[in-house]
Amino acid sequence: MTVNDDSFTDWKIREEIAEAMIPIIGKLHRERDVTVLVHSRSLVNKSVVSILKTHRFARQIAGEELSVTETMPFLTALADLDLGPSQIDIALLAATYAADDRGLSVAEFTAEAVAGATGDKKIERGASRDVVLYGFGRIGRLVARLLIEKSGSGNGLRLRAIVVRRGAEGDLVKRASLLRRDSIHGQFQGTITVDEETSTIVANGNAIKVIYADDPSQVDYTEYGINDAILIDNTGKWRDREGLSHHLRPGIDKVVLTAPGKGDVLNVVHGVNHDMIKPDERILSCASCTTNAIVPPLKAMDDEYGVLRGHVETVHSFTNDQNLLDNYHKADRRGRSAPLNMVITETGAASAVSKALPELKAKITGSSIRVPVPDVSIAILNLQLAKETTREEVLEHLREVSLTSPLRRQIDFTSAPDAVSSDFIGSRHASIVDAGATKVEGDNAILYLWYDNEFGYSCQVVRVVQYVSGVEYPTFPVPAA
Repeated sequence: MTVNDDSFTDWKIREEIAEAMIPIIGKLHRERDVTVLVHSRSLVNKSVVSILKTHRFARQIAGEELSVTETMPFLTALADLDLGPSQIDIALLAATYAADDRGLSVAEFTAEAVAGATGDKKIERGASRDVVLYGFGRIGRLVARLLIEKSGSGNGLRLRAIVVRRGAEGDLVKRASLLRRDSIHGQFQGTITVDEETSTIVANGNAIKVIYADDPSQVDYTEYGINDAILIDNTGKWRDREGLSHHLRPGIDKVVLTAPGKGDVLNVVHGVNHDMIKPDERILSCASCTTNAIVPPLKAMDDEYGVLRGHVETVHSFTNDQNLLDNYHKADRRGRSAPLNMVITETGAASAVSKALPELKAKITGSSIRVPVPDVSIAILNLQLAKETTREEVLEHLREVSLTSPLRRQIDFTSAPDAVSSDFIGSRHASIVDAGATKVEGDNAILYLWYDNEFGYSCQVVRVVQYVSGVEYPTFPVPAA
């Protein structure tokens, strides 16, 4: 048998195992609210090839490829347990089992590692929590996709309504079409139908009422059977407590803003300060995409080395706030053509760091350049550290943070030597450390952090909403503190 034959035979074996994984993963998700992960990447609703690619991607962060032959025994063991709602990373199960020298079977080790999700310790499945989207632009539609994707069990977040201003004739059909197809993020994964008579979009069985209103004061959500809901404002029209309070209408319990909050509104970066949200807090902000991209790595570096001062330069994709062609704009430079120019502009991300990470005493400055790409940005974080280190030590630290720490859903890591911005479209992490571009000399470290400023940020928004709604389930194995 030739090498080519060996490779093909190996592929067919792994393909067969991945096929066998799909019904187990689906059943765990639908019946028990269990999400199966590989290095923080969900395997729910993934194809055979996607499952294999997710395993193979492990070589970019763990240094070696992970095979389904290694993870399948752990998945089988999970299926035999009486699990409660949770997220379980089978890649970490496999890695920690390989380092364990007690001679336990896979089933014994798995039962011990996920004991917090079984028996008397497991979370009972509760009722779903209503969610309303106010606005349906770039972030609104991606958040909608995520909420629909996560509604498989019917016991988590449930997107009940979208509030928009009425457009021209055929408004509902056009909005459904924008949800169905996206030039950057591709086709919606599922089916979408429109009921114009009831002003409803049905996506993967989720009936989403489209409410037309010009102002929050015009809506009584209880009239639509919506109660105790979390409203996500992705318009950015109101950013202080007074303005956002207009959303606290009948049926709405909390308001989450997808832009930096002003005044005393808490700016939340999930993974860093979401535990500061008080149970009775009704208005909060998810800060900006850039703040979410830089704060987790800043925390990781400050915890390990101490940060004395820093500067962040963001090379940011253009957004709808800019003009396609030169035209009037209230800002000086944003009126110039976005697809034709690099545009120097301001960023509030640096000043927002102190709100999300108040224990960081270092002064962080920042600036931004908008560039002619439609999605994915990069933040260049230049830090003076409290102690000297080496490039190898920093990369090993950040690699480990991305694999096993509580920040592993926020920080990703790639060692791909030819990585470019489009490679990170659809990334669910707040930022991705580019190992090849990292520079360290003595007490100076320069980190290059890719981030999908649309989808990665939307994932952070949904994590915050899950947390405040009580449906953010524990992750196993438990990340190291």
